[in-house]
Amino acid sequence: MIVNSIYVILFVLGVPFFAYGIYYLVIGLFGYRRYNKFERHEPENRFGAVIAARNEGLVIGNLIESLKAQHYPADKLDIFVLPNNCTDNTEAVALKHGAKVFHCSSKVHSKGGALEEFFDDTFATNDNYDAFCIFDADNLVDPDFFIHMNDALCSGETIAQGYRESKNPCDSWISGCQSIFYWTLNRFMNLPRFALGMSAILNGTGFMVSREVLKDGGFRTFSLTEDIEFTTQNIMKGRRVAWVPEATTYDEHPLAFETSWKQRKRWSTGTVECFAHYAPMLWKNYKETKDWKAIDMILYLAAPLIQVLTSLYSVSTFVILSLLFVNTQVWSDALTFACVFSIGGTLLSFGFTAMVVKMEHHKLKQVRRSSYFTFWFFLLSWVFINVVCFVKPIKSWEPIEHTKSVNFAQLGLDE
Repeated sequence: MIVNSIYVILFVLGVPFFAYGIYYLVIGLFGYRRYNKFERHEPENRFGAVIAARNEGLVIGNLIESLKAQHYPADKLDIFVLPNNCTDNTEAVALKHGAKVFHCSSKVHSKGGALEEFFDDTFATNDNYDAFCIFDADNLVDPDFFIHMNDALCSGETIAQGYRESKNPCDSWISGCQSIFYWTLNRFMNLPRFALGMSAILNGTGFMVSREVLKDGGFRTFSLTEDIEFTTQNIMKGRRVAWVPEATTYDEHPLAFETSWKQRKRWSTGTVECFAHYAPMLWKNYKETKDWKAIDMILYLAAPLIQVLTSLYSVSTFVILSLLFVNTQVWSDALTFACVFSIGGTLLSFGFTAMVVKMEHHKLKQVRRSSYFTFWFFLLSWVFINVVCFVKPIKSWEPIEHTKSVNFAQLGLDE
């Protein structure tokens, strides 16, 4: 009787985690559908390309050159670099390559702070842009990026996220895993969300924001994840983030696990900050508007908490079931399921990673081979990162050093 009661309690406790997983599984299934492209328009909008940079002298020149090589009228595109807290030659390199430089007048503690001051100053002194696209200094930008963002803007979209591609999926196992992670987000998160009428999520770089949105409150964020926070703020205003996968940005991923750990810890800390601050407001917004995007954003922001609770539940359940087996000498179906799920999930991850690479139009050899067998560990490590974030969250934004100074010719995209 007691044993059966324990089984029932474990089942009931597991229902919320199962439902959470099913929700994302259903959304992910729509990632297999074909994306509907935006109608082509003449290049009528004037854009500002904005780059907040801290000690990026090694890589920022290649980014500026890729922006100057856009298949978009040069008189409708200006490039702004926002050097902040620099101790290297970032500003000199930016000027040498023809970018305009904006100096922040106050002490900047994050990328969001630099963007806030830039946009406030621009609308006060130089209000002649239709939209802005934000990039990280290590990026390379596809020549047709602004053509596709112009199409989205002309089609009525006011915020749009482009495709976050990888510069270095073959450099190390961790850069390969992080590349696969972003390809997974592209395919199974942003694409289906937008296809279902919900909002994509801004990914920190390669995104567009219209003048209309920025003049409605500016770019004001407090968390370590200004992209997720800005997405949340606009969902509460009834807007959505469009998904424009033809607008491609090439991003450099960390080579070492320690660097990836630090970067992902910042992401998780910022997501936890946003969940604590915005979840009540999102819930209130849903009750007033019945807009499902608000609920979807709550579930997205809850991911670190859900991952930790799911892990605690899974480990506790396995221990309890094992103790029951020791005491009753009866091997339960639940224990069989736990073992099969754990081992089978790890084995399936090998095939899943290969599927994602092929679906995103890459050859298997373009990704470090070890990444296919370590992606499960990359995801598992995120659970421990989230635990650390709840116990000892980081307090300040720390830059990630970029070392891969390459241009498009050196990427080997046709290999």
